[in-house]
Amino acid sequence: MLSIALGPIALSMAPVLLLAAVWAVSWMATRLTRKGSDKVTGRAVVHATLLALLVARVAYLALHADAYLASPWAALDLRDGGWFAPAGLVAGLAWLAWRSLREPSLRRAWLVSSSAGVALWWLATAASGLARSQAMPPVQLTELEGTRSVSLSEAARGRPEVVNLWASWCGPCRVEMPVLAAAQQRETAVGFLFVNQGESPATVQTYLRQEGLPLREVLLDSGSTLGQAIGSRGVPITLFYDAQGRQVDPHFGILNAAALQNRLRQLRPGP
Repeated sequence: MLSIALGPIALSMAPVLLLAAVWAVSWMATRLTRKGSDKVTGRAVVHATLLALLVARVAYLALHADAYLASPWAALDLRDGGWFAPAGLVAGLAWLAWRSLREPSLRRAWLVSSSAGVALWWLATAASGLARSQAMPPVQLTELEGTRSVSLSEAARGRPEVVNLWASWCGPCRVEMPVLAAAQQRETAVGFLFVNQGESPATVQTYLRQEGLPLREVLLDSGSTLGQAIGSRGVPITLFYDAQGRQVDPHFGILNAAALQNRLRQLRPGP
């Protein structure tokens, strides 16, 4: 499951799970602390979380610095999903360990709650499908040009593939579409499939013509079956598959050019 629907709004599952884990850690820590020190314990958990997020982001930017040098402002766009979790986890736990040295009486509360929180976050992530590789869903789609019915794997033709789920009414989809269109024109070793969710051929063709988007390999998913198959009712969604049809990385929300470049590196065949 990539997203959760709250009425007309769809939220990415990853931050929702993280928020739930942090709340659980804070709640457990305060319950394990004697009255009078519970606020100190809770604040330490919040501070550890903020530090972990900062370090995870900075570490990711450092690892992919060349991609962000071309568009430095993209470093502030947290929607791209760029986090290096191991660095953040180490930083957060190190903060709590340092606080434990200063407040020995609170050591047990932080140790037990942080261990439980990490385990909860990992289990929830695994259960939601975010932590495991998935194969291409066996859904049938229709070609925009030619109206031939094809499966997702047939459309991929054995290539590493970027699969974008989109709709013309979706504001974030319209923002990221020029970036994806430019990448399709530029990339030769990776394929791009643009799978429209629930719109008619005429609506899709009108949108592409008005926006001047030279997209190839546009597919129609009239029943939004692909979104249902991957566990998300929201768009945009971009899925990255290797040449064997295994999911390398899913992303819910807008992709900027730097984030797309980083993910394409995982798909391009080696020398």
